[in-house]
Amino acid sequence: MINEQIRDREVRLIGAGGEQLGIVSLKEAQDLADEKQMDLVKIAPQSNPPVCKIMDYSKHKFEQAKKDREARRRQKTVDTKELRLSPNIDTHDVDVKVRQAMDFLKAGHKVKVRITFYGREMGRTGSGVKILNEFAAKVADFGTIDRPAKMEGRSMVMFLAAKPEAKPQKENKETKTANQESK
Repeated sequence: MINEQIRDREVRLIGAGGEQLGIVSLKEAQDLADEKQMDLVKIAPQSNPPVCKIMDYSKHKFEQAKKDREARRRQKTVDTKELRLSPNIDTHDVDVKVRQAMDFLKAGHKVKVRITFYGREMGRTGSGVKILNEFAAKVADFGTIDRPAKMEGRSMVMFLAAKPEAKPQKENKETKTANQESK
């Protein structure tokens, strides 16, 4: 709430420089803000009396929007890649899908592995669990099971997450010179 939207009788006032001006009537606070050609902004409405600050509200909104944009820019997004298998998949085909999953996990993506059952295959969902567990074991060096195999309608789904990469150790001068001499 700003300026005339504030309806309290008394407010605890903070000046434009951050100094405490004490508890004053709303009219005095508004007059001080008008005198400095700034806005009176309620920053803590739940306290008793509410806390108001004299500031340039449009500048404050601009700074807040700038911080939000910066936070969004720094935010890391993780994509989810999906691999589809069938309940009667051949071992070579599984190996091809494992290589694809390893590439996705190396890139830092999550991997969703889905086996869809059709018709009579719904009676053999146990084979799907076996396939997904073997799949997870093959990619264990690059990823871990984020969500274990679970039936969702006619599909069995498992999520894999990339393992955090180990930080490369810094070489000291002695190991660098030893490596260069051996070449």
